[in-house]
Amino acid sequence: MKKITTTLAMATLFATGVNAESLEKRVSALEEKNNTLTEEVLASQTEGFTLVDTEKTYNGLGPAASKVYFSKNPLSIGGYGEMYYANPKGSDDYADVYRFVTYFGYKFSENVILNAEVEFEHGGTAQDGGEVAIEFMYLDFLWRDEANFRLGNFLVPMGLINLRHEPILFNTVQRPEVENKLIPSTWHENGALVYGRFGNTGIEYTAGVINALNMNNSGTRQPNSNWIRDGRQGSKAKASFDPAFVGRVDYAGVNGLLVGVSVYYGGGSNLKDPLPTDPVQNVSGLTATMFDIHAAYESGAFKAYGLYTQSSLDGAEKLGNSAVEKASGYYVNAAYDIGMVAGLGYKTPVFVQYEDFNPAASTVDGSNEDKYKTKTTTIGLNFFPVDQVVLKADYAMKEVDSKDEDIFSFGLGFVF
Repeated sequence: MKKITTTLAMATLFATGVNAESLEKRVSALEEKNNTLTEEVLASQTEGFTLVDTEKTYNGLGPAASKVYFSKNPLSIGGYGEMYYANPKGSDDYADVYRFVTYFGYKFSENVILNAEVEFEHGGTAQDGGEVAIEFMYLDFLWRDEANFRLGNFLVPMGLINLRHEPILFNTVQRPEVENKLIPSTWHENGALVYGRFGNTGIEYTAGVINALNMNNSGTRQPNSNWIRDGRQGSKAKASFDPAFVGRVDYAGVNGLLVGVSVYYGGGSNLKDPLPTDPVQNVSGLTATMFDIHAAYESGAFKAYGLYTQSSLDGAEKLGNSAVEKASGYYVNAAYDIGMVAGLGYKTPVFVQYEDFNPAASTVDGSNEDKYKTKTTTIGLNFFPVDQVVLKADYAMKEVDSKDEDIFSFGLGFVF
């Protein structure tokens, strides 16, 4: 097609007696125009293969992660990225290319779908603290609205942010700490799920078996704020497998409202082949329980979301007198889009967020229970030049064990 168009153009130009220099310029212009038209036709045939619809989500995932489910093309490529600048009060400022993520999806058929996420953190350079990891890689077997099946490594269906962690979906520069430390986002595990929805009732569910968290770690024995986060097995090479149950139910039958609950239950000691000489050995009788109650509401220029979560470790005394046995906390975020009200033509939500949590709310001997008690009020502004790109600024007034830790942050994020 391209060769025919160019040949006809050349013949026409020769017939009119144009000189060689002018002919070359016109042919070059026609070839450029032909390339542009070809690309536009291909984009039209694939229904915008390179674009993501920010209004479309599947099974609670973010819009970029959901892209493969709505694509007419078998191959789907998407992703997101975020970086930020931070200036803590009384300390040095710093910047971080925090994440660049690519999604690869492939439809083997309308009923068998591959979805995968590869993440590059902090520049991906190991010697500087960077990381390259598979955040999920699973196969979906779509059967019917009421029941579909997922096998592989996938996002654990807990909380709000863990499933929808793309940067255009939350207001703060950083994800809420409650969903970083108490629900350890991003939390992904090997396992199997069944999920679906019941007609027009607005009820969706997910249930299944995943690899259990390993709470038998140093952060649990001598409490630190990351004891739950450090228990993730993720996509570790040949990680030991100890089945745990996870379930979730959401109701979205009222326009703009989502309410739901998630639960997790499993063994608390999931070590990979410890040697007899290792200081930490598997411990029987440890049981971890986690639940959250979450909600989100949107109406016009107003939007709010938040959750309460609690985790407990039964048998924690077997790990030592100082071991953590409970964590709890909540956060709420409310935003108002001044851009919509003022008719600016750009989304410009201002927001306030409040967090109150304690990763070590209870320990076996009652020590260090206030060390990580945290309360944070964050105020900020987002600006969306387009729906897929956001610029963020916020100021967090943080109090940890009655000590102030204020910080100003600026960030950018995008999905594609």
